[in-house]
Amino acid sequence: MLMRKHSRINMPILKILTIHNNEKTLRQKSEEIVIDKIISCEMQNFFKNLEKTMRASDGIGLAAPQVGRLIRVIAVNTLATSSSVNGDKIEIFINPKILKKSLLTSTMEEGCLSIPGIFGKVKRHRKILVEYLNKQGEKIRQKFDKMPARILQHEIDHLDGVLFIDRILK
Repeated sequence: MLMRKHSRINMPILKILTIHNNEKTLRQKSEEIVIDKIISCEMQNFFKNLEKTMRASDGIGLAAPQVGRLIRVIAVNTLATSSSVNGDKIEIFINPKILKKSLLTSTMEEGCLSIPGIFGKVKRHRKILVEYLNKQGEKIRQKFDKMPARILQHEIDHLDGVLFIDRILK
């Protein structure tokens, strides 16, 4: 989960795994979800609980592996900026793929609830084109820039078993 440096922590709905006792799970690659499963009651409930957990943890992004599910699902607040959250528009991205990345990059400090107390500067692409399925199983292609692009890259890394500490600039 990408998080703000000074966040307040409430009780999440789902247990967030940390690197201290769950590094093996956090480092595994997640499996894609088939469309039939997306619309199941079980999966729709999981999407709601992922969103609630992200909100309760004061996060701006959360990946399914961070709550122990090795599936390609992330929740992202697409209204977040580098200095604040301008409202609350949490979107679920299923089987997200980055199709294009801008050459232009930016470096910014990141943190993660799965790695408590650690922050570091990470270089990310400023603009990306992402293809994903929404909660209804519809395929979407959308461009993101600035902070939403950063959050998506951070969370998609989680789906591939990559943690932000692997990308901290030395």
